[in-house]
Amino acid sequence: MAEDSPLDRLPADSAQLFSLSGQTALVTGGSKGLGEAMAHALAGAGAEVVITSRHLEEATTVAADISARTSRRVVAFEADAANREQADASVAFAIEQFGHVDILVNNAGINMRGPIVDMDDETWDTVLGINLSGPFYYCRAAGRHMLPRGYGRVINLGSTLSSISIPDRTPYASTKGGILQLTRTLALEWAGTGVTANCICPGPFATPINKPLLDNPETAQAMQDKVPLGRWGDPSELATSVLYFASPASSFTTGAALIVDGGYTSQ
Repeated sequence: MAEDSPLDRLPADSAQLFSLSGQTALVTGGSKGLGEAMAHALAGAGAEVVITSRHLEEATTVAADISARTSRRVVAFEADAANREQADASVAFAIEQFGHVDILVNNAGINMRGPIVDMDDETWDTVLGINLSGPFYYCRAAGRHMLPRGYGRVINLGSTLSSISIPDRTPYASTKGGILQLTRTLALEWAGTGVTANCICPGPFATPINKPLLDNPETAQAMQDKVPLGRWGDPSELATSVLYFASPASSFTTGAALIVDGGYTSQ
């Protein structure tokens, strides 16, 4: 008997590889910027979505808009990404609403810039709490649910500053380096369980977190000039990255870092 061709294991319609029908996604910081774009992409691929934010009214409005655009159920939950109890509550809420959580996107983040010698402890603690402790709490809570089920997709948001750096970004770069190592460690810890962990590392995107740079024409242009593609990224351009890591298409991918930066780190 002839051996099966690799083509026999592919669906006739390749779109099925990226279908998220019947799955539930939890996106932290999903009310704006990259989080909003990724939540929209996940819902558009068929997932039901929970978006968390400290600003419930804003998140509820965004959830309703995504739901109207995609015909999927999208709900909001008020949570501070740095709060361990609220991380647990977010996962519990998603399970209560939809019965399970298949996809976790740790997107919530903050960037507070300045020289280290002028930086107070509160700034360091704030960035560390949201950017690194928060993802740890969410990964732990989601992992406790996903591992017994034998399936899950954890997607952490790193940055180009997960692997390179620039001045005045000590807290942010430190946390994003930590996110990459958190992802790699979970990939090894969960290998063979059906739960994968991967990291998206965006470069300069035109999002609210970069508003201080975008509002200054000189700094906005200076950053743009450093990008080989010659522009800032649009949040919609992260959709394919999150869909790949969230979908069955990434079944043999774990511990990976996908850099989406217009060529910034290729220099």
